[in-house]
Amino acid sequence: MPSASEALVLIPARMAATRLPGKPLADIHGVPMIVHVWRRASEAQIGPVVVATDDVDIAAAVRGAGGEAVLTRADHENGSARIHEAAGLVDSARHYDVIVNVQGDLPTIEPASIAACFAPLADSAVDIATIAALIDREEERTNPNVVKIVGSPIDANRLRALYFTRATAPWGEGPLLHHIGLYAYRRSALDRYVALPPSVLEKREKLEQLRALEAGMRIDVALVDAVPLGVDTPADLERARSLLAASRGSGR
Repeated sequence: MPSASEALVLIPARMAATRLPGKPLADIHGVPMIVHVWRRASEAQIGPVVVATDDVDIAAAVRGAGGEAVLTRADHENGSARIHEAAGLVDSARHYDVIVNVQGDLPTIEPASIAACFAPLADSAVDIATIAALIDREEERTNPNVVKIVGSPIDANRLRALYFTRATAPWGEGPLLHHIGLYAYRRSALDRYVALPPSVLEKREKLEQLRALEAGMRIDVALVDAVPLGVDTPADLERARSLLAASRGSGR
């Protein structure tokens, strides 16, 4: 596994969410959601953690909690482009060989899952690593908002991604995998990715990772035990508050 000194963890966050305006600063038990994510990413202990944002209030909230934030442009097409700019600002000397992208709307993400995403890059043939969990709810098998991974197993806890899709795939009997949108990029792979134009399948499926696959880049997937809650709506926010209240009660 790469050493901790090779990883820079970046959390892209922006205020312009249509279904839950201002969600990075949404209050969860007296703490902004983005701070919950920053704390969990820090607990993974794979390297320094910096929030990349286009908003001064988000940056101020993170810094007020003792974290580090960097201001980026507002016109990025996706989080990968935002963290690419942030990596250049934070680490212009390119000390870090691995850039880990943790979404800013995952307040229940487990630190172990972030560390698991980092691990496949120990294989020099891997350009990008990500994570997935087994789908255990029948309704998620056909839900287009649950992205599935089709891949070839490498061992019991890792596979090589062949495709990502919103469809129910692969066909036939057997488990399905729920993709979790957390990525670890080899620095050179991130440089290459952001220089590529959006690909045909990326635009059709609305899945940015397909751009990398269509360009021949290798993505490996580590399996984790649970899918973190992504907060996109007021109902998601209430569920996150309940989940984190329970974890506080258990002494987490």
